[in-house]
Amino acid sequence: MKVAQQLAASIMMVRPAHFGFNPETAENNAFQSNEGDLTLEEISAAAVKEFDAFVDKLRSYQIHVVVVQDTDTPLKTDAVFPNNWISFHEDGLVITYPMYSPNRRLERRTDIIETLEEGFEINTWIKLENHELGGKFLEGTGSMILDRPNQIAYACRSDRTHPLLFADFCESMNFEPILFTAQDAGGNDIYHTNVMMALGETLAIICLESLSNQEERNEVKMRLQESGKEIVDISFDQMNAFAGNMLEVKNAAGENFLVMSSSAYHSLDMQQTEKILAHTAIIHSPLDHIEKYGGGSARCMMAEIFLAKKD
Repeated sequence: MKVAQQLAASIMMVRPAHFGFNPETAENNAFQSNEGDLTLEEISAAAVKEFDAFVDKLRSYQIHVVVVQDTDTPLKTDAVFPNNWISFHEDGLVITYPMYSPNRRLERRTDIIETLEEGFEINTWIKLENHELGGKFLEGTGSMILDRPNQIAYACRSDRTHPLLFADFCESMNFEPILFTAQDAGGNDIYHTNVMMALGETLAIICLESLSNQEERNEVKMRLQESGKEIVDISFDQMNAFAGNMLEVKNAAGENFLVMSSSAYHSLDMQQTEKILAHTAIIHSPLDHIEKYGGGSARCMMAEIFLAKKD
């Protein structure tokens, strides 16, 4: 049986048309803020500038980026975060997910899948969005951190990650589910697992102090170590700087890179940076406006493509 790859060699990103602060998602996303110091147009323009510079930097390292332009209508403030509504898997499988915020459900676009099908093999499309009718949500690789080679899925409980849907996903995909509670310094549930935890090939970045339940913390730590991951433990302050929102990818030459925002990179201390560099190179890019108004960062902007390329 072929072992699944942890790192994607291609990623999809959506260039935003109307990026901005979303009050619906702010209900349970403590990482968002809106001080009203910029106009909607200024925020959107700043996000596009950050997006374009980020893509240019990734491509300068020979990382294959498929950029899709967001549509003008309907207006979608969070289209820059596609990893929440779709995932692409090695066996030609595409999965679309149920979203907590009604206005984020507009981000699911059939034409994006059709465009990708021109260059990649797609055999099956599983649609989970019907669960929105029952008020159950599972926001893709925002909700779940997947250790693909070891077939383990990690998730923290939240309004956006329903335990039953998570269990169903793991059963159908043959993943072992590890569910836990993660809270910020104020005791609020963390909205997405991928802001407090990131998995690379041989590395795990995680805010262990966000797991207040000692038994759950010990289990997560043990499973990470058993699966061969070296743990880089980050603090609440570093998590708030999006140091948990990273993604390791590989380029055309097979070289590995841990991708993060500049705020995440500068929050790391020397020992943490050296530990990461012992496993993989680092790429970082400024994403200040996207982080502030959107409450997401580099990892949220990248949907990994594990589909086989067409000849």
